[in-house]
This record gives sequence, C-alpha cells and structure tokens, in this order.
Amino acid sequence: MTARPRQSLVVGILGLALALAPAGVGAVIESGASGGIMEPADVRPAALREVGIDQRLGETLPLDATFTDDHGRAVKLGDHFGTKPVVLVMTYFECPMLCTLVLNGLGKTLKTMNFEPGKEFDVVAVSFDPRDTPDIAAKKKAVYVADYGRPATADGWHFLTGAQPEIERVAKAVGFRYRWVPEEKQFAHAAAVMVATPDGQLSHYFYGVEYAPRDLRLGLIEAADHKIGSAVDALLLFCYRYDPATGKYGAIALNMVRIGGVATVLAIGAFMTVMFRREALAERRRKGSV
Repeated sequence: MTARPRQSLVVGILGLALALAPAGVGAVIESGASGGIMEPADVRPAALREVGIDQRLGETLPLDATFTDDHGRAVKLGDHFGTKPVVLVMTYFECPMLCTLVLNGLGKTLKTMNFEPGKEFDVVAVSFDPRDTPDIAAKKKAVYVADYGRPATADGWHFLTGAQPEIERVAKAVGFRYRWVPEEKQFAHAAAVMVATPDGQLSHYFYGVEYAPRDLRLGLIEAADHKIGSAVDALLLFCYRYDPATGKYGAIALNMVRIGGVATVLAIGAFMTVMFRREALAERRRKGSV
C-alpha cells in the first residue's frame, strides 16, 4: 500500500470514529511533561481538529436562506417548515462513505416507524458541497425514496443544493463544522441528524449513523409540541427525557416509580372491585335460594 492510500484510509477511519463518538470527544489522555500529570491531548490529524458538531439547541435556523431543490426550483429553507417538524441532515450527495451511512441509517429507522415524511414530519437534506447540482440531488433522493418503499411520501423528502454563503449560514446555525481535505478530495465531517420544530428551532441532535426509532419518534413528538403521537407516546415522554449530552432519551427513575405506584394501586383497586362484585353476587344467590 502506497503512502497516500494509507493516509486516506487513516483519515477515513478517524473521521468515522469522530462521527460515532459523543459530542465533544476528540481527546485522549497522555503523560504530561512532568511525567506524573495526565493531560488531554488531541491526536487527531489536523484535517479533523476543526471538524465536529456544536449543539445549538433552541437556535432558529435561517429560514430565509435560499437553495435549489431536487426539482430545480429556487426555494427558501423556510418553505419546508411551518406546519410539521423537520428531520434535518447536513450531507453532500457525492460523499464516498460517511454521508451514505448517515442517510442509510436514517432510512432504516424511518422504515420501522408509522410516522411518514410529508404527513407527521418532513426530511430536509442540505448539501454542504456547493458543487452538488439539482440533478445529483434528484438522483440521490430517488434512491432513498425507493429504498423507503412508500412512493407516496416523495413530497416529504427535500434534497437541497446551494451556494457557499447560504450553506455556511445553515451550517453555522446548527453548529456543523466541516473541512475540505484537498489531498483526499473530500470533506471531513461528523455524523448526526437534527430535529427542528415547525417554526425552525433546533430541538434535538441524534449522533452517529444509527438512530433508535423510539428516540427519533419521541423527538418528533416533542418538536411538534405533542400534536402528533398517541397516548402511549405521552406516557413514554413522562418516563423518558432527552439528554443533550448523549443525544438519546433516558429513563426518569422517579416518574417510572410513580407510574409503577399508580399501576399497583389500579391493579389492587380492580382486584378488590372484582372480589366485592363476586361477594355481592353470591349473597344475592343465597338470599334467592332461601
């Protein structure tokens, strides 16, 4: 293996590792100059040190940013907001590895959910490569709509391309830091999908290339201000809370204990009601036989 392919492989592996790591991870522990103090040191290649995702929860997206959609039409980012929450993906459509894993992971998760793009939410994929064209975006979209297997949802998927200044506005708003690596002729970037409210506020970040269906579903319900979902979802949101540090939902122990207590009381009440009814019925039968 020559030096350059070896370097490319290393950059690719480290980039994937960075993408799969929790937010802020990028340092290892090594011995300090004194020999006894352990200090953090960033051992990532220079190309990856400026790459990452900084959470901007509550930040409003630049809805007036202009792009071209997969039909070749000039649109504003806000054209895809207003009534439904949005799953937002920062990607580029000719990415050789990581972006494909992100979109594949999202598609796999969506296939397990009964929420559908265009109904309960929309999917908006924004290319951060200004060289991407509407034709490339259309072909990429067609792949994922076909794989999703529900062609009627095509209008709920939006693959956008645009100029560098508009891309930078969106990337900055979501805290998405990426870098072009000239030697490899590709971008170094991290992996995540974001959920935004109908009015364009960032509400959830889900990291990596696989997304738990429960977490994404609950994130969409919260972003929609509970206007979608079922009574069971409402119960789950009482027992689980989104943790921005991990990008996942975790159990709330106290609320689960409360639910368990209420369930126990209801079960005892139901048992006593049945027993009282049986006793009353037996008493009526005894009186009737006298």
